[in-house]
Order: sequence, then structure tokens, then C-alpha cells
Amino acid sequence: MAVFLKTHFLFIVLMFSCLLLSGSKSVFHIKDVLPILPVQVSWPIVNSLYSAVDLLPSFVGAVSIANNSTLQWKGACFYNNTASLELHNKTGSRFGGGTIHIKVNNAHSYSCMDLYIFATPYRVTWDYYALSREHTVQIKEWESQAELEYVKRKGVSIFLLQAGTLGTLRALWDVFPLFTNTGWGENSNIGFLKKHMGASFDQRPQPWVSNLTTEDIHSGDFLAISKIRGRWGGFETLEKWVSGTYAGHSAICLRDAEGKLWVGESGHENDKGEDIIAMLPWEEWWEYELTKDDSNPHIALLPLHPDLRAKFNQTAAWEYARSMAGKPYGFHNLIFSWIDTIDGNYPSPLDAHLVASVMTVWNHLQPAYAANMWNEALNKRLGTQGLDLPDILVEVEKRGSSFAKLLTIPEQDDWVYSDGKSTSCIAFVLEMYKEAGLFGPLASSIQVTEFTIKDAYSLKFFENNTNRLPKWCNADDTVKLPFCQILGKYRMELPGYNTMDIYAHMNEKCPSMPPKYYRPQSC
Repeated sequence: MAVFLKTHFLFIVLMFSCLLLSGSKSVFHIKDVLPILPVQVSWPIVNSLYSAVDLLPSFVGAVSIANNSTLQWKGACFYNNTASLELHNKTGSRFGGGTIHIKVNNAHSYSCMDLYIFATPYRVTWDYYALSREHTVQIKEWESQAELEYVKRKGVSIFLLQAGTLGTLRALWDVFPLFTNTGWGENSNIGFLKKHMGASFDQRPQPWVSNLTTEDIHSGDFLAISKIRGRWGGFETLEKWVSGTYAGHSAICLRDAEGKLWVGESGHENDKGEDIIAMLPWEEWWEYELTKDDSNPHIALLPLHPDLRAKFNQTAAWEYARSMAGKPYGFHNLIFSWIDTIDGNYPSPLDAHLVASVMTVWNHLQPAYAANMWNEALNKRLGTQGLDLPDILVEVEKRGSSFAKLLTIPEQDDWVYSDGKSTSCIAFVLEMYKEAGLFGPLASSIQVTEFTIKDAYSLKFFENNTNRLPKWCNADDTVKLPFCQILGKYRMELPGYNTMDIYAHMNEKCPSMPPKYYRPQSC
């Protein structure tokens, strides 16, 4: 009897959903009733409608007092929406307050709702609307005179959670496993990269560990690393998506005067749980990757071209390595290698408005973290010191510029932060290449802190004759890669590998839009 009722209930639901094909408004939308359907029916439908990307809010505009303007937009539930801003001082406070008046109309069904985020550089709040009428967002008091002046000039930014209630919950469900150290998490990362980047993840024949001999590894050889589960796996997946790189971490091989092989790595976790720059004996590093790294690392060795190997100044490389050992990982400039353009580096619905709002949230929740991640770097771009994020945004507006333009100002390799020079994993490798002489006379006109990992493995620095690769290189694989994959179940892809000549100011103005990641020449 239960099966009979469930089947007929589903039939009735699907019949009503056919109303969606007509021009009239439906009683409900199939997406809105998914939560009450049987799990085995609803979840496949939800999976086809939403993904982790749908969790990201989209910027609909800024509601302001300029010329008594009214903002208009189409929502996920309500298709006709307007907003206006009123400044007042109903509470008699020092800086006064304001009211955002929002009218929502023309819902696509009677059971949907829209979720919104409202933000200034000084605050973030949210609300949801399920009824067609006027709603209000009350701001009793502006935080400071600076916030009041900002709102007078720029207004309050409005973001729509475009997937709606169910979609947002489903997107959260989609994001959560990316960071879990489980088979579910690994499959989620693989699925995300396949869907949003077109990655293949073809399985290699076993053994998945190369029977390598370290005598074939030389100073300057590059290690491209891809992690697909756990905390770092989830972080790398998002990094790959926005930047177009097919590896999320990197390191470099270096021999000392006695011939001992070491690995230089920015991002090594020490005993205190801190991510630092470290020089590790090869045996220690390799043993960790084989037995202790629970992110399921996939690793490729990219041997330097013999001509560049002959130029590699090992003494200068070691001097640089020793000067950086023990310093913190380069969080300061991490995001700036990704953002080069005003609108060409943000997969939808990302944009500079959303980046500013995310920064605002972090600035409130973890001010020390925010200062480390971007505040110092943004101050350097402005030529200021000590400004926190709200003051930075106000200063940008005073100068007649925009936050989007500020983010595109190239990082400079010689910038020194409060904790020293800042180098991410790839910047550390490429700075060593610089010190070792591989960039030649162009070194002073190239900022390697602007490079992504893809930019690095695309450099025409590596072996281009597969006959010169070590005999053990890909010996058990049916596909002969142009580099040596030494660890991993899935075959690594490095699109654009070893194809790009160096030039002045390279990688300072490059877009990176998925899924093709088109890159103009000389950007």
C-alpha cells in the first residue's frame, strides 16, 4: 500500500510540474517540491540541477541614494524586484542609520523563496523573501562616519544566492565533501574537476609508484603535485578551477656540494602545524609522500632541459634557499597570481564585488587572518601602511579607482612583508630559478610572484626529447608522457606543458576563464 501511495504521489507531482511548460505561473516548481519527494527520486534530480559553484552568490547591484535611483533585477524565485535606499536617523544615533526597501514580485511558483546578502565594507547581513510584497532591511546605526560616507557614495551591495533555498543546501552538500579525507571526498573533487575544467582522470596501469633512481634527478628539476582529497585536496580543486592549472602544489629538487639530493618546498607543515618554507632530504620527503600524505598526491617530475641545467647556478640557488628556510608560506600574495584582469579571471558568478564581500566577512571573523592574506598586499598596491580592509576600500574610491582595478596591480618580487619576503609554493621555485640564472637578462622585468603553477610548467624550460628521459620514466604506462609521473593512480595532465618562451612582464595581464582558459599571446 505504501509503495502504491508513493508511486501515485510522484505521478501527481510530475503532472503538476508539467504546468511549468505553459506560460502561466505554476502552483509549485519541481525544484521547490524536491525536499518532500522520496530520496531515491529527489537526489538524482538535485544532483543534475546544482553543483558546488551554485553556492556562490551573484552580485545584482548596489542600492544607493544617488539621484533617488532604484535598482532592478531578476531573482531566482521572484522575477521582478526593485530596491531603494533611505538614509535616516530614527534612533538618534551619532551617524544615523538606513532602510533598504525591497519589493519582490512575479514568483515563478507559490513555494519558492529568494535568499540575499547585503554588504558594505563594514558589515554583512542577510535576509530571505517568500511573499510578493515590500520588505525592509533595517540598519539601525552605521558603524562610523567612514561607513556613512561610503554608503552615500557607493551604496549597499546586494548579492543573490542564485540557486535558491534548496539549491544552496545542495551546493553546500556538494562543497563539503571536497574537503573531507574520504573516498567520497576524492570522488567529489574528481567530479568537480571533470565537470568544470574538462579534466580526464584516466587511470594508469599499476604499479602507481615509479621504481625511480635518484641518480637521474638533478638540481632544478621541477615537482608538480596534485592532491585530490582532504583539506588540501579541496583547496587545490578550487585553485585549479579559477586559475586553469592542473597541479595544485609544487617543489624543486636541489643537490648540495656533496651530491646529496634535497627537496625545496614552500608549504611544508612543521611540527607546530605551521606551513613554512623548508629544505628536506629527498628520502624524508619521498617517504612522507608515499606513506603519510593522506591527500592521495599525484606527483610528476619535470626534468630541466640539458641546456638550462648547464646554466643552473647551484651555489646561488642554495644561498637563496637558505635565506628563505623557515619563513612562513607566502599567503600574502597567494590570490594575486590568479587575478590579473578586471573581469577575465572570475568564473561565474565570481567577480570583484564578491571577492570584496568575502574579504569583508573574513575581516570581521578573523582579522589577523585577513591581514595576513590580503590587507598588507593591498596596502602595498596603494602605497599605504596599516589600513584595514574598510579603509582600503574607502581609499580606493577616494582615488577615483575601483577595488577590481586594485586587485589587478602586479605583485612585485622585491616587496617585503611584516614577516619577510612572501613566496607561495610556485613563487619559491621560480625565485630559485631566477637566482640560479634561468631567466637571464629578463629576470628584473619578470615578477614570478605573478605566476600560477600552470604558468610555471608552461615555461619552455624542460626536457623536450623523450629519448633523454630516464629509462624508468613512465616505464609501466601505456601512454608516454613528455614528463615523468612518479606517483598516482590517475594520469596527470599538464596542458600547455613546456611551450612558452619567457618575455618581459609575462603573466601580468592574463585571463583564466574556464573551461578553455584561453590565454592571449604576450599577456
